[in-house]
Amino acid sequence: MTIVYHDYKGISPEDVSNVFRGSGIKRPYEDLPRLAKMIEGADIVITAWDGGKIVGLARALTDYAYCCYLSDLAVDADYKQSGIGKRLIEEVRARIGDECSLVLLSAPSATDYYPKVGFERTDKAFVIARKK
Repeated sequence: MTIVYHDYKGISPEDVSNVFRGSGIKRPYEDLPRLAKMIEGADIVITAWDGGKIVGLARALTDYAYCCYLSDLAVDADYKQSGIGKRLIEEVRARIGDECSLVLLSAPSATDYYPKVGFERTDKAFVIARKK
């Protein structure tokens, strides 16, 4: 298996839907107009492809100077534990540089994964949840 990574915001909402659905991540994968807005509003979109199939995606918002929020990290369930998630994180970090911190909110099922790829657990996050 040869995985190819692309830095491309022109990805289709259908491709984003496919990787979200295949990964099991809780995202509105059936709402294509909303997915289009999510991609358009992102500063960084990195995708992982196995041939013509999207198998991973990282989407981030950043000022490139101080902070970057990793909003989505999704890997198709058939490709988990193959290093794709770690590589997507590395690709984001390469774009934001060393002076920028990378932060995220973890799904409960992924809390054990993030420390393994270099994140430090913190208890300082606060959220006002979306209503929709």
